[in-house]
Amino acid sequence: MNEMNCLIVDDEELARNLVENYISRLPHLKVVGKCTNPFEAMQVLQEQPVDLMFLDIQMPELTGVEFLKTLPQKPLVIFTTAYKEYALQSYELNVVDYLLKPFRFERFLQAVNKASKLKMLDSIEKPPTPSPTTVEEPDKKDYLLVKSEFKVFRIFYKDIFYIESMKEYVAYHTPAGRTLSLGSLKKLEQELPADQFIRVHKSYIVNKGKVSALEGNQIHVEGVKIPIGTSYREQVMEELF
Repeated sequence: MNEMNCLIVDDEELARNLVENYISRLPHLKVVGKCTNPFEAMQVLQEQPVDLMFLDIQMPELTGVEFLKTLPQKPLVIFTTAYKEYALQSYELNVVDYLLKPFRFERFLQAVNKASKLKMLDSIEKPPTPSPTTVEEPDKKDYLLVKSEFKVFRIFYKDIFYIESMKEYVAYHTPAGRTLSLGSLKKLEQELPADQFIRVHKSYIVNKGKVSALEGNQIHVEGVKIPIGTSYREQVMEELF
């Protein structure tokens, strides 16, 4: 199991000690810092790598939610809080899990296991840089890893009908239904293979192989009519029809 450096951020000493005690029971976890506020945590994050942060929400001066929003590069985060009303915000911030105080070791272990799986998947997604003498093989990746509802879904390109923008979220439409995740079409447009996907509207990317018909200013994708944006029409007609 991958080793993880852990940072504990909580203004209550008992809460910090409890998390540290739980961490000590798991040999693949290592505490690299215990902080009473986000400002101390910022210093630790600047000085050494942190894989997993246990973050309290209600703290003086700066809440855990506010602190997390300031971080340009975030470690995996598990919220630890006595306030259940922050659950929705934790989902929006794409944290690993949400532990409601007081929590038992079994529940703590469940959250850590989620984090471990995410770290393992992330390491798979980032293969080591080849040496200058190594011949780099072409990228054969044929799927996306999509975080949704505290899970990571493997969505294969061939299964995607279309992807829809919904403000700060994107919805992946597949035979299994709709999967909602934080993201943007702009980033996906750069990541998805251009020979398989095409942007047809400011709010839609479609799988070229799933387009069945053209009707006026719309295309048919698996029984759904999707509009063609004015600025995209020329490219759509050139590549699809």
